[in-house]
Order: sequence, then structure tokens, then C-alpha cells
Amino acid sequence: MRPVLDWWLADRTRGGPGSAPWVVGQWPNPALVVFLLALVVRLVVPDPAVAETLVLVGRGALLVWGLDELVRGVNPFRRVLGLGVSGWQVAGLLTA
Repeated sequence: MRPVLDWWLADRTRGGPGSAPWVVGQWPNPALVVFLLALVVRLVVPDPAVAETLVLVGRGALLVWGLDELVRGVNPFRRVLGLGVSGWQVAGLLTA
């Protein structure tokens, strides 16, 4: 089980499976900060027009984050996660 987790989670910029720490998330992450700020402001501000705008800002931030992880993710887990989040956001934008 450990070799499988190493393959999925090891930081490939530091030597790859078996020789590097596992990475699930990293800080700072500007796109996720923008998403979280949009989410918090949307919950605080009751205006529907502002809420709609912030939903689009949040979706855009998650799309940027997903594409960044897809291209520059340090391990397969983060690349697959980026692909999933990007697909989810594109589908949401197309159906909105």
C-alpha cells in the first residue's frame, strides 16, 4: 500500500516516489485565496447582484487553480485533482 501512496502523493520536484515527502496542498495558493475571499464576501453581502458576480469570480479562481495544478502539479494526485476541478468549473460555467 505504501508504494502506491508514494506514487500518488510524493513530491516529484524532490526526487519522486520513495525519496520525497507527500504533498497534498501547499501554501500560499493565490487562486484558492481569491476563491475563499469570494466565498466569504458572498456569504456576508446579501445583494444578489454582488453574489452572482462573486460566484463567477470564485468559479474563475477555481478554474485557474485547477488548470495550474493540471499543468504544474507536483504529483499525480494533484494533477488528477486539477483535471477534476477544471472540468467541474467548465461544466458549471457552460450550464450557468
